[in-house]
Amino acid sequence: MKKDPSKKGQDGVYVIYLDSWKEVFCDMTIDGGGWTVIQKREDGNLSFYRTWHEYKQGFGNASKNFWIGNGAIHALTKDQDQELRVDLQRFNGETAYAKYSTFYIGNETEKYTLTVSGYKGTAGDSLAPHNGMRFSTKDQDNDHSSNSCARSHYGAWWYNSCTNSNLNGNYAQSAVNSSKSPYWYRWTRGYIALKKTAMMIRHKHEV
Repeated sequence: MKKDPSKKGQDGVYVIYLDSWKEVFCDMTIDGGGWTVIQKREDGNLSFYRTWHEYKQGFGNASKNFWIGNGAIHALTKDQDQELRVDLQRFNGETAYAKYSTFYIGNETEKYTLTVSGYKGTAGDSLAPHNGMRFSTKDQDNDHSSNSCARSHYGAWWYNSCTNSNLNGNYAQSAVNSSKSPYWYRWTRGYIALKKTAMMIRHKHEV
C-alpha cells in the first residue's frame, strides 16, 4: 500500500489490487503510518488451524482476525523493499513490538520461504531464528523437525524445529503456558499465550 498524506491518521479497511481485489486493514497511525496488515488476532472467534490452500488464499475479516494470504504476502514483498512490524499484547495489557528492516517470502514453488533480518524493538527477536525456513501447515510439513511442528503447535508458520514464535497458534482465552498458543518466546520467556497480535508491512522508504 502506498502512503497517502491525505489518509494520515485514518486507520481502516482499504481495497488493494494484487492478482485480484482484496480487502486489507491499513494502519495509518503507528510509527508514521503507511502499514498494510498481513496478520491480525483479536479473539478466538476464528480458527487459524487451516490448510495450505487456505493460507495461500487468505482468510478472515481484515479488521478483526485475518491472514492476508501467502500469495498476497509474496506479491507485496517480492521486490524485497518491505519492512515488517509485529505488534503484540499480553492479557495483562503489556505491549511490545518487533520491527525488521528486511522481510519477504518466496513463491509457492519455494514454499513461501522466509527472509527476515534487521531486528529492533522491545519484544526481542523471535522471528529471525526462522529465517530461511519454508512455510508449514497441518497438511504440508516443511520444517526441520522429525514431527510436524504445525500439528504439534496447532498452527501454521515458518517452523524450524520447531519455533520461537507461533502467532497463528490456537487462540487461548487467558495467559496459559502452551506451545500450541500464539506466543513470542523472547518477550514472555516462555510459551505464554498472547491476547492480540498484528503483523504489518510497508515500503522501506515510506517514512
